[in-house]
Amino acid sequence: MEIGARAVIFGNVVGVDAPHGAVVTDAGRIVWVGARADVPPDYSAWPQHDMQGRLITPAFIDCHTHIIHGGHRAREFEMRLQGASYEAVARAGGGIVSTVTATRAADEDALVAQALPRLDALLAEGVSCVEVKSGYGLDVETELRMLRAARRLGRERTVRVRTSFLGAHAVPAEFAGRADAYIDEVCIPALRAAHAEGLVDAVDGFLEGIGFDNNQIARVFDVACALGLPVKLHAEQLSHMGGCALATKYGALSADHVEYATDADAALLAASGTVAVLLPGAFYTIRETQMPPIAAFRAHGVPMALATDCNPGSSPLTSLLLAMNMGCTLFRLTPDEALRGLTEHAARALGLKDTGRIAVGLRADLAIWNVETPAELAYRIGFNPLHQRVFGGLT
Repeated sequence: MEIGARAVIFGNVVGVDAPHGAVVTDAGRIVWVGARADVPPDYSAWPQHDMQGRLITPAFIDCHTHIIHGGHRAREFEMRLQGASYEAVARAGGGIVSTVTATRAADEDALVAQALPRLDALLAEGVSCVEVKSGYGLDVETELRMLRAARRLGRERTVRVRTSFLGAHAVPAEFAGRADAYIDEVCIPALRAAHAEGLVDAVDGFLEGIGFDNNQIARVFDVACALGLPVKLHAEQLSHMGGCALATKYGALSADHVEYATDADAALLAASGTVAVLLPGAFYTIRETQMPPIAAFRAHGVPMALATDCNPGSSPLTSLLLAMNMGCTLFRLTPDEALRGLTEHAARALGLKDTGRIAVGLRADLAIWNVETPAELAYRIGFNPLHQRVFGGLT
């Protein structure tokens, strides 16, 4: 059943306090939402689409991915199975730096071609918007190539793409032991060049013992702020290094991973409005045992998003439905929390105010499911119940 520019869609609408809801769309926007019995007569002549009680949610948003990259790291998967830690693999020359070689060797067409199957897997699960990071180039030329490839994804498919410059992801081999020089000579010049070319929506960094320290990230963030770009941060993933404090100092859109965040960090995130992006795929893949402080986030009212963290090393995950299940099973989120994490809070983590909810005036980005409740979305494993994806009012 094709949905056109104008439509009245009946179903079990998330957020409507009635067993039978309706969403009315026009020219890509939601113009009315409520109980089916209350649909204004003005819309009675518009095309009607009865979804037979199916669940209607906002379309999913994957707010943290690294889907642009060359190669894979299956060998490191084997190493971890044999007992090597994520940090040990990185220090042995694997990890992020090992993907750099493959990414530098790939031209833009190759990067796009390799990313499209990953993107298609996400779209098949009702995704309307994907964040894509750079960070596997670690030189000016390749960082720009990654961002150009990311922009192309939004032209190759019906999806919104938000880009994050992640030049401060790792120190490349040619700058080993000279992280400060890398920040000054490569990362910041690449950021300025990418911004000048219109390739950057936000700036990210990896604050960790195997990444960069607070002062180095702060120098990158200072440039981002001068350029008028919002920031986000890989924070407190493998240890506690003050990432949440630094992120909130800069009013970051999000702090991501946050396994080692504390109650005090939760208070800072809540005060700044910074979203905690939970990444259970990485937690699962590297067999982490330190859980994010979910109770503290709840107590302080920190918005919690969920994402795949799709990347070749620590989270080769291309399913937000599985991320939803993992968020509930591993982190004990409720299905409603997980759904909000993939929609409303994911939009907030990207600074988007026109999507992520079913509300008048927002984009008509919807997912229609062959289920009745969010709990059924969350509990299945390896099963995709998507009935239809609506992007900007159209299927």
